[in-house]
Amino acid sequence: MSQRWNHNIHYHPRILGAVPPGASSALDIGCGEGMLSRELRRVVPAVTGIDLDTPSLELARGYDDDISYVCGDFLDYPLEPAYDVVASVATLHHVDARAGLLRMRSLVRPGGVLAVVGLARESMPRDLPLAVAAAAVGTAHRVVKGRWEHPSPIVWPPPVTYPDMQALAAELLPGSTYRRHLLYRYSILWSRPK
Repeated sequence: MSQRWNHNIHYHPRILGAVPPGASSALDIGCGEGMLSRELRRVVPAVTGIDLDTPSLELARGYDDDISYVCGDFLDYPLEPAYDVVASVATLHHVDARAGLLRMRSLVRPGGVLAVVGLARESMPRDLPLAVAAAAVGTAHRVVKGRWEHPSPIVWPPPVTYPDMQALAAELLPGSTYRRHLLYRYSILWSRPK
């Protein structure tokens, strides 16, 4: 499992590094086959993964662990709004970004953390230098590490641009940290005030 690599897995440490001390519950939104859920379970006692893709969830449930996997749409599934960590990797572009961030925010308990790694659309020609650099670095990673293809559905191109996501994060998650990453991803980290 630790040998798998792709652009999403590359940024899992960003999520794991955001887990607050003493966190007892985590929600992995868009968990797919459960890789991030299992990584979260190493540091958080109770982990729930939610996804709409049944074949991916069947793969996740094939592991011998105590993670709770739910088949449903996180936007309206009756989840308790009480998680210490709400994490999401490469999911937000599958839904309306505003609705998705609002729902994710609502699930974080006071003192908890929302950690998102997402995809956005590049704006050409402005983003061309970064796109060229990302292609070169991504190719080097694939040569060394290979590339694992996840089984979950793909949405391409992402409907929202990087500047739009940054503005949305600033509006909906005051005090959040938005960062654009080299390998075609951005991250948003936000702590709900106690």
